[in-house]
Amino acid sequence: MDSNCFLRPAVDADSEALFEICLKTADGGNDASAFYSDPHLPGYIWSVPYLKFAKDFAFVLVLDDRPVGYVVGVPDTARFDKDLEANWWPLVRRQIAGLTPARPRDADVIERIHAPRSGTPWLQDDYPAHLHINILPGLQASGWGRRMINTELEALKKHGVSAVHLGVDPKNERARGFYRHIGFSELEQDGAVAFAMRIDDRSGQSAS
Repeated sequence: MDSNCFLRPAVDADSEALFEICLKTADGGNDASAFYSDPHLPGYIWSVPYLKFAKDFAFVLVLDDRPVGYVVGVPDTARFDKDLEANWWPLVRRQIAGLTPARPRDADVIERIHAPRSGTPWLQDDYPAHLHINILPGLQASGWGRRMINTELEALKKHGVSAVHLGVDPKNERARGFYRHIGFSELEQDGAVAFAMRIDDRSGQSAS
């Protein structure tokens, strides 16, 4: 684990860093800059709204005063989706107005912004919370991923959350192995891959 790194709560000034980290990890953990015309596109969905609407559950990994990773989550996925529909997507739709899809993944993200959807609705009843974690290439497999996940899980547990899930790119075998290793259960439905865990029985587990 890099001793020069530390984890701290995210603040509003981290927005651009969350956009960048999301973009640089959006291709199965690798840089997806070539796939999007607007570098903010993936972050509009998978990082920044969590900072805006669930700040108590947003943390950044910092190296030499620069954010190099984040973990974000929400205790109630259904409520979060409603908050975004009312207060986030209208703003984002204005931001991307007139953007014509020109790169391979533009159209998918633009469609998601105009017609938001959860990738794992089949898990939300039993695992109401969800999270996302990303660390820039080069610092992945540094030992910080486990600590970041545990920090997020403890924050959710203190809020009364009983269970959490997350979606994973089916092609990202390294991520799948990581989540299995730290105790998540792998689930699959209609080609979607997700991981889930009960956290109401995590007493005594270390956050390191």
